[in-house]
Amino acid sequence: MTGKSSSTAATISKTPFVTGERVVVAVVVSRVLFSLPLSLISHGFSLFLLCLSAFLVEIRAESSPFLLSRFSPRLGASSGILLGAVTLPAVMMSKLVQLTRAISVHEAEQDELAHVTMQYWAASASCCAILIYLSVIMSQSKKAESSSSSSVWLTRVSLTGTVLYGAACFVSLSMISHTGLNTSLKVLWMLFHGIAAVKLIRHLLCTFPSCASIGEALLVTSGLVLYFGDFLACTIAKIFEKLIPVDLVSISYGIRRTETGIIVQGLLLGLLLFPMVFRFVLHIYESSLQKRDGRQRNCSDAAKSVLFFVSLLSFMAVAVPFWMQFVHDFHQHPILWVLTFVFSEPLKRLSLCIYWVLLIVVSVSRFYNISRSSKVERILLRKYYHLMAVLMFLPALVLQPKFLDLAFGAALAVFLALEIIRIWRIQPLGEPLHQFMNAFTDHRDSELLIVSHFSLLLGCALPIWMSSGFNDRALSPFAGILSLGIGDTMASMVGHKYGVLRWSKTGKKTVEGTAAGITSPRGCWKLTRRS
Repeated sequence: MTGKSSSTAATISKTPFVTGERVVVAVVVSRVLFSLPLSLISHGFSLFLLCLSAFLVEIRAESSPFLLSRFSPRLGASSGILLGAVTLPAVMMSKLVQLTRAISVHEAEQDELAHVTMQYWAASASCCAILIYLSVIMSQSKKAESSSSSSVWLTRVSLTGTVLYGAACFVSLSMISHTGLNTSLKVLWMLFHGIAAVKLIRHLLCTFPSCASIGEALLVTSGLVLYFGDFLACTIAKIFEKLIPVDLVSISYGIRRTETGIIVQGLLLGLLLFPMVFRFVLHIYESSLQKRDGRQRNCSDAAKSVLFFVSLLSFMAVAVPFWMQFVHDFHQHPILWVLTFVFSEPLKRLSLCIYWVLLIVVSVSRFYNISRSSKVERILLRKYYHLMAVLMFLPALVLQPKFLDLAFGAALAVFLALEIIRIWRIQPLGEPLHQFMNAFTDHRDSELLIVSHFSLLLGCALPIWMSSGFNDRALSPFAGILSLGIGDTMASMVGHKYGVLRWSKTGKKTVEGTAAGITSPRGCWKLTRRS
């Protein structure tokens, strides 16, 4: 542990004040702020304060090893606090700007704007609460107390920014008149998001050490809290409908849930909750063994596997669909709805499924053999999967975009289930799956948690999901596929083979690779439009 801490400290001490990542964040946030209409000025002011606070917290965290060594983040990576804290609020702010334009041309309603506004403040509150939590941890360190006056100055400025952010949040929420809620309930709703985000990021960083940077954990945490918070709150509102205002959980204002969105959201939430369910079932089974034999006994591997698959099938085929039907008045069993949806256009959708299966089988078997017998670097080998994602998703996005929405959710669900099986080493798939996945990992993954395939799939899916509804940018659904599948792949290959000029002395990024990554998606998009 001492070796890790010393290496982390050495890396931190060499971190410059101005980095490429911080410059990119500043440029993107500035672009968003300068595009705001007057009606969103208070939101823009809060985003600026959040960005400033995250910047100060990141500087303080990277100037000393206390925070990073406590949580054991991924080695060799920057803290990424600024990028993780600003990304989701900036995306929601962009959505607000887009809806404002839609309202001006009568293509959207004020209720939808109010709903997205609540989502923006929920995401911002989650990020702000995590920043406060990180600041408190650094302030409690005995060594931090004896540090220089610069740390005290950073603490005071961060605290001032947080207070101003709270004031901006209160003013903006009091101006939302379409939810039927008073301001205190709105602020309480934001507070719940902040508390949940703090608890979740603590759990992620402590349960999966060295699997992610703090910024990556912050981004994942705020996204999960925002995505699933509404679904869980809807459940509470259904149970206590007379006690909790329904508008609080976005049932009656601005939210138009599709059947695909309900199924994907319920499926992913169910899989994320399943480990807790399985722990409970396993505890009950071992307790029954102890009562029967009168001594402590652990569950055998065979019995554990049977319990796992029976519990998974029962929970995902019975409990989760019932939950969807109860919360969202889903009048048909979700499994039956999926079958009806797929066979409504059997030729196109089944042909697409067969194409995907064949492509996956051929590509994975080929790349797996290369990874075992070749000296090709892992980072380049993984880029072939990015190209495979283009071949899989681009035709579906053009021909069957609604079916692709459902397919992305199904693929994420399969990845989650396989990762749970791999982590728990569930027989007979756990160990072979672990060995297979390790063939494609590099220094950015750990044996405890492998997230590269999740990053690729979510990077392609999120722009498509977020482009649903009003969208005045034709390229936005293609953003993930083009940037990850083509831009990132070309940047790695060109930079690895032809890169000479490096952006920094310690980094591996080259100017040639960056130029290739920027220009290749644009050229591909032009060719697509011409064809």
